[in-house]
Amino acid sequence: MLLAVISLITFVIFLAIPNTAASRQGLVAPDLQTQWNLQGHSLPYQYVHFLDRIVVHGDLGHSLRQPLSVRYMIGRALPVTISLMIGGTIICLLLAFPIGLIAALRPRSLLNRGLMIFILIGVSTHAVWLSLFFSYIFGVRLHWFPVAGYCDLHYHGINGGTTGCGGPRYWAYHMVLPWLTFGLLFAAFYARMIRASVLEALDEDYVRTARAKGLWERAVVLKHALSNALLPIVTVIGLEFAFLIGGLVVTEQVFNLNGLGKLLVDAVTHRDYPLIQALVLLLAAIFVIVNFIVDMLYVVLDPRVRYS
Repeated sequence: MLLAVISLITFVIFLAIPNTAASRQGLVAPDLQTQWNLQGHSLPYQYVHFLDRIVVHGDLGHSLRQPLSVRYMIGRALPVTISLMIGGTIICLLLAFPIGLIAALRPRSLLNRGLMIFILIGVSTHAVWLSLFFSYIFGVRLHWFPVAGYCDLHYHGINGGTTGCGGPRYWAYHMVLPWLTFGLLFAAFYARMIRASVLEALDEDYVRTARAKGLWERAVVLKHALSNALLPIVTVIGLEFAFLIGGLVVTEQVFNLNGLGKLLVDAVTHRDYPLIQALVLLLAAIFVIVNFIVDMLYVVLDPRVRYS
């Protein structure tokens, strides 16, 4: 239902754009109405035809700026964004969970104060500053990692050999700084959430009961406190997806990664309306899928939802 509403709003917005907007810029392809032969038909017919071309046939139109199909451009950018999200998410979780747990289990210790300073700095840091900081320190000054560009995960064969940029090794080498930026950008935020949720769970009656039964402290924390503390964290992940997209856009722009975020910025800059429309619908679909996964995780994490 949400996707249907978003598709309708997107269709109406881009329908209101003057047909001559692209031609005034000297672009290489006609607008969507001309591409899909929608001119002269009623609005309901145009919308149904629009959905049929996108949903049934997967036809997203052609770029107004380049002689390429929108589907090809998105397909070329999608692996870059997926690589950034997976690697950055792994780093985020590897940092957030230990930091949040330690800060919650030692609330009045010196270590907790140090971790809280890290969390405060991380939450207050802007994505642009963090990206430029890592680029300057590890790329420009130390020359440890490249500051821009992307290498494919698979090899590109040329006359039986490979190019200088391809394969898992070069792929990971070029993604280290974007992964660190993306991971640290969200690690502090989720570490604060984990700390607050675990502290609240440790003060519940069922935790005191588990301790009174003589359970090991590790079992009390991991099985009882942490499992219940995950519920608000999972909820925030679904709600903060838009913030995550913003982090993607900034990271890809700074490190010159041709992913969906950079593609969207370039499309908006050059008024490539078919590409903008397709990216808006794609991001909306991803948002719906992420929230659906969050709902499914609720069933797994909360027995009250499972048996209600």
